[in-house]
Formats: sequence, C-alpha cells, structure tokens
Amino acid sequence: MSTSTALLGKGWRATANFRPILILVVAMFIFFTVTQSAFSTDQNLKNMLADSAILWIIAMGMTFVLISGGFDLSVGATAALVGIFMVKVLALGLPGGVVLVLMVLFGALVGALLNGIPIGRLNLSVFVVTLASMIALTGVVELWSGGESSYVTAPVAAMIGVDNVFGFPVPIWIMAAVFLAALYVQHLTFFGRDVYAIGGSPIAAKLAGIRVPRTLMMVYGLMGGCAALAGAIAVGRVGAATPTVDSTIALQAIAAVLLGGTALTGGSGGVGGTALGVLFIAILQNGLSLAGVSSDWQNVVTGVILLLAVLSDRFNFSDLLRRSSEEDGAAGAGGATDGDPATLGAGAGAGPSAHLNA
Repeated sequence: MSTSTALLGKGWRATANFRPILILVVAMFIFFTVTQSAFSTDQNLKNMLADSAILWIIAMGMTFVLISGGFDLSVGATAALVGIFMVKVLALGLPGGVVLVLMVLFGALVGALLNGIPIGRLNLSVFVVTLASMIALTGVVELWSGGESSYVTAPVAAMIGVDNVFGFPVPIWIMAAVFLAALYVQHLTFFGRDVYAIGGSPIAAKLAGIRVPRTLMMVYGLMGGCAALAGAIAVGRVGAATPTVDSTIALQAIAAVLLGGTALTGGSGGVGGTALGVLFIAILQNGLSLAGVSSDWQNVVTGVILLLAVLSDRFNFSDLLRRSSEEDGAAGAGGATDGDPATLGAGAGAGPSAHLNA
C-alpha cells in the first residue's frame, strides 16, 4: 500500500507543470458530457480527436520551438505548401510511402532554411523571420497552385486522412506516434536537453559547448517536418490540396503550448502539457459546436484563451502550484517532470554538448 501511495504521490507531483490545464480539461469534459448528450458518444470523440490531429502535430513541433525561446508563424503556409508539393510528387507516380517521406523532408528543409538559418546563424528577430516566411510561402503557394485547388484521389491520401485501423481513424494513431516520438526526443536525447538549455540561456549554452545555431536549425526543421505531416493529413481529410493558408493554426498551436505550461520566454515546458492544451481547445470547440455556437464566437473564445494563457505564463501560476507540491517532501525531486527535466538544473550540461561536439 505504501508503495502504491508513493507512486501516486510522485505521479501527482509530476503534473505540477501542467496541473491547471489538466484540471480544466477534466472539468470541461464532465461539463459537456452532462450538458450535451451527443458529446461523449464514441463516434463524436473519435471525430473530435481526428479533427484535432492537425493542431496536435503542429503543437508538438511548436513546443520545441517555444522551449528554445522562439515561435513560428509560418506553419500554416508551410502546411499548405507541402500540400501542393504532395500533388506534384504524386503526379510522378511515386509510391505513397515514398511521397509521405519526401513531404516531411521537404517541410523540414523549408523550416531549417527559411527560419533556422536566419534565426540560428544570423541572429535575426524570430517575429520578423517567421512573419516574412509566412508571407513569402503564402505567395509561393498561390503561384505554384495557380490559385486553384487540386483534388487528390491517391490511396495514400485517404489512408492518412480518413481510413480506420483497429476501429480508430488513422490520424489518431499518427497523433499517438508523434506524441511518443516527441516524448522520446524531449527526455532521452541530447538534442532535447540542449533545446532546454538554449531556451534557458543561449549564451550559457554556447559557453557550455552546445552548437546553438545548429540546434536552432534542427528545431525549426523539426517544426517544418511537423507542419508537413499535418499538411498531408489535411489533404487526406479534405481530399484536395488548396491554396488557402490557415493563418490561425500557428496562434492556436502557440495557445495550446502555453496552456500546457510551456513558458513563452523559453527554457521550460513539455509535450505532455501541450497534449492537454490541444485537448482543451478540441473539447471546447467541439462542445461549443454541439451547443450551436457559431464558429465566429468560437474564434473569440480561442483568442481569449490565448490571452489568458499568456497571463498565466506572465504570473507563473504553474510555479505557485509546483512550489506547493514540493512542500510534500523532497521525494519528488528524484525524477524529472514533463516540463523541466531535473537534469537541466545545471543549465547546459556537459553530457549533451560533449555528444554533439563529438
């Protein structure tokens, strides 16, 4: 019994970074379950999760960008560009699996070159660079597509967008795979630890031997790859590649990441909290839709949520909860939480940097 209690206590302390959003998600799920009879049905929950796959994947990549101290406004344009790229590559007759790999690599290349190099190598403003990329890529999408949508009938598009495997839509399986991969990168790779170090202090990270420019290029490349995968799912669910750029997806992803406890200033946070942030937005939008609330008001609510998330980050509400949980004893210091691996206490440790510089 004592062992079980200790494990439960340790698990509860590990939620300190994203405990507010965890409580909100549970409370809102219960609220809509009680007030909307159709909300908790299997079909609605599966549709809700599948519809949130695009935001989920982009938010996973955005988590690493925010932890590094930046953000990316160009993800919507990147996703649209990769959708057009998918149409062009499918026309060559390549196998579906090869097309998906090429899409992700293309998106990663776009992110690393257009955002990673100017930000990491040239130390340009994150806002200016990603805004410029968004504008430029939007123009490229219009030019490359001719301003017209292209229908996609390839089996790979239907497979990744609407097909079911073991009773669940494929996008849900992709969400799970991306989440597990992000957890692995965050906790068990030198790259993940270096991202935290750079977000905490780029100067200290550089002095510790971490290759800051290269790591930032990899961060924005990762973001581009996530946007590409999200773009592929979008094409599959719609059945067409459109020149329309979703200008709100970046802000929704940032809102989800901030709601999950990641600091806007970088250096702390994690994908576990981001997952809850995405679920919060998905449950809210789905519940409001079932209640008959218009999409315009849903956008208003999402904007208010973003503001509240920034205010929460500004006043460090999560830190207050974390300090209260630490009063239970020093036992919680034995393991790393989702937001801040305990190994990062010393900033940019010698282990990760030594590996990268090898």
